[in-house]
Amino acid sequence: MFAPCSLEIPAVVFDNGSGVCKAGLSGEIGPRHVIRSVVGDPKLDLFATRANQNFFVGTEALYKYETLNLHFPIERGLIMGWDYMEKLWKHLFEYDLGVKSNEHPVHMTEPSLNPRQVREKIAEVMFETFNVPAFYLSNHGVAALYASACITGLVVDSGEEITCTVPVFEGYSLPHAVSKLYVAGRDLTEHLSRLLLASGHTYSSVYSRAVVSDIKEKLGYVAFDPDKELRKQGQVLREYRLPDGTTICIGDQLHQAPEALFAPDQLGIQSPGITKMVTRSILKCDTDIQASLLAEIVLAGGTTLFPGFEERLLRELELVAVRGTPIKITASLDRCFSSWIGASIMSSLSTFKQMWVTSPEFKEFGPFVIQRKCF
Repeated sequence: MFAPCSLEIPAVVFDNGSGVCKAGLSGEIGPRHVIRSVVGDPKLDLFATRANQNFFVGTEALYKYETLNLHFPIERGLIMGWDYMEKLWKHLFEYDLGVKSNEHPVHMTEPSLNPRQVREKIAEVMFETFNVPAFYLSNHGVAALYASACITGLVVDSGEEITCTVPVFEGYSLPHAVSKLYVAGRDLTEHLSRLLLASGHTYSSVYSRAVVSDIKEKLGYVAFDPDKELRKQGQVLREYRLPDGTTICIGDQLHQAPEALFAPDQLGIQSPGITKMVTRSILKCDTDIQASLLAEIVLAGGTTLFPGFEERLLRELELVAVRGTPIKITASLDRCFSSWIGASIMSSLSTFKQMWVTSPEFKEFGPFVIQRKCF
């Protein structure tokens, strides 16, 4: 039975990503747990019996990859493997957070343009499998903007498998003006791996996805002017020590890989890059709010953490904007968690109580109630 007092209890906040899932309780300044979005089930039943566990998640699953079948339930931002996503949530509820799902409301983020059937399926799982007392879905971009104490602006969100530009006006996303690019962190890792191979790096360990991803995150950067960067006399070489102790030197590949965000055609993808995505999203909005959107651009997601990303985007926007137009880009240091932080802030507000979809509402109206209350 639904107890109104359950809305007084801190909500569980989930930010589900293709690369990692973040989980914690509302009102806290950051997620308590960040785990890889991967679930592994044993190849042999004997292994499961001995370990007294029939599935593994996150880093533990990756460590045991030789004895497990690995599953990545989120693809390009969308939940595709429902059974494995349920296992991931179950692990977060019971083991990481140590809470009973039927005692806490759940506030979850979702990608822009999330299909109706996915939204309704999430609600079904939360209410029917986990028996949560109340539930809410928030747009990634809206939540990220809240983390910057804004309700109107444009969010540039780039994570593991998808990049989006999301205009938000007075706390509501404008779906008709959202732009998506299927180039993000994982694609840049693969691109960097190919660039390293082409440049003659033949060390076997360099082709490990984890190693290349680490090189990308520690040494990668966005060039302020890519053509000028390539014309420099002599490459600026950076050293990286491989797990086997070998040291390699890497040059232009460190800025050539992230360049695909601004020029996707480098990957054979005929889509506009981030700068054009921003301008197209803004131009699709009412002329009365276009200046407000340019004046409050917020970066979100781990793939926007490249040094030089903010400066490059600002430079290119200034070249295409009307002279004298104020442009501000906010790039918080914790922007890889901004959507989670924003959702945490939102669900801790006293005014948020009226936003929840309660279990009695779900029983009365069914999954469609999500379309009516979460937008």
